[in-house]
Amino acid sequence: MGDKILNGEMETDLELDDISEEDLAALLGDEQDIDSLRQENNELKDRLLRSLADAENTRKRGERDRRDAEVYGSTRLARDLLSVYDNMGRALEAITEELRETAKPLIEGLELTQRELVSTFAKHKIVILHPEPGEVFDPKLHQAMFEAPVPGTVKGTVIQVMASGFMIGERLLRPAQVGVSSNSMKAEPVVEVEE
Repeated sequence: MGDKILNGEMETDLELDDISEEDLAALLGDEQDIDSLRQENNELKDRLLRSLADAENTRKRGERDRRDAEVYGSTRLARDLLSVYDNMGRALEAITEELRETAKPLIEGLELTQRELVSTFAKHKIVILHPEPGEVFDPKLHQAMFEAPVPGTVKGTVIQVMASGFMIGERLLRPAQVGVSSNSMKAEPVVEVEE
């Protein structure tokens, strides 16, 4: 044990574990004082542990918010660009073979621009949802624009795709706009045949 003198008083490097209960009681006073100090010590430990847990939760929440901002921060811009994608698709669909021959470089430029837009979407975790006719209607991914009783189709299946849908990360950015069969035929359960 080393002793130091500070401001005329002796300070010792004693640890509480080095002091017996009796000596501690003599130094601090009666048993009630010791119990209150232990209780205060336990309360301070509890507060410290809670503060550390709260700091860790805040750190994790901040990290999650940062990741979400990285993926979903461009949601508003992405929504605005969806109409650009739609209009470019409509323009490319309207091109006739005759126009394709006479304005080949212009059309190739439009196709290249659309591919670049799709590539940029992919970089920012934007996925195009394009359901196929015959696919089961999913209200989580599709928006029914109309229902029609089309012969040869099963009720509740996609019969026409009017606009593609989009997801950003795991969130729906825009549902695919589809027509749905209202035919009275119900989907038959798939039966596996044993061989």
